[in-house]
Amino acid sequence: MKGVTLLVYRNHFGSNKTKEDLRNISDSELEQIYRAGYWDKCKCDDLPSGVDYAVFDAAVNSGPGRGAKWLQTAIGANPDGGIGPNTLAKVKEHQPAKIVNGICDNRLSFLRNLQNWQTFGRGWQKRVEDLRRTAVEMAGGGVPVSAPSIDFETVRNGSTGPWVKKLQEALNIQADGKFGNGTEKALKAWQREQGLNPDGIAGRNTYRVLGLIS
Repeated sequence: MKGVTLLVYRNHFGSNKTKEDLRNISDSELEQIYRAGYWDKCKCDDLPSGVDYAVFDAAVNSGPGRGAKWLQTAIGANPDGGIGPNTLAKVKEHQPAKIVNGICDNRLSFLRNLQNWQTFGRGWQKRVEDLRRTAVEMAGGGVPVSAPSIDFETVRNGSTGPWVKKLQEALNIQADGKFGNGTEKALKAWQREQGLNPDGIAGRNTYRVLGLIS
């Protein structure tokens, strides 16, 4: 329910609130919870544009403490889960777009270690990468979105080798290391589903959304 659990809803509006009340949460109630429970707790008014959005979204989805820690880790501050004067001072020492990328990288690293990543990971990754693009733009850009941390090989129909096999395994299709028509069809369908250009070519963006590179 827009990131709001029944427990959080009751903490704000009374223990008598029901699941049905939560399903019908009003915009004003939602704004109040977002403001008091997440935005203000993470001092988002004091963060640069783009960084505020990345921290806020992380807080709503994974809790203010984790959102704060992912920010603090990105800037080399003590990850105590509380954004105070020391963290805010550290923020000023870094480019906002770099901070956004660091937050998103930390968030994805946490999500990939969850037991249900195989079930929900594709959707989680798409959400984080969509947020990354928007937040980097808000921050003024200037930093490539999630530059790959390792070398990779762009593959297409006719390619063979280990990166074809990695791609096939990520797509949950037969992994024989040979990129044929079946692999191309599966890749195009997946790219279309993820909102990527369905060109049937696996490169940086495809690998990143699949979680094969960061």
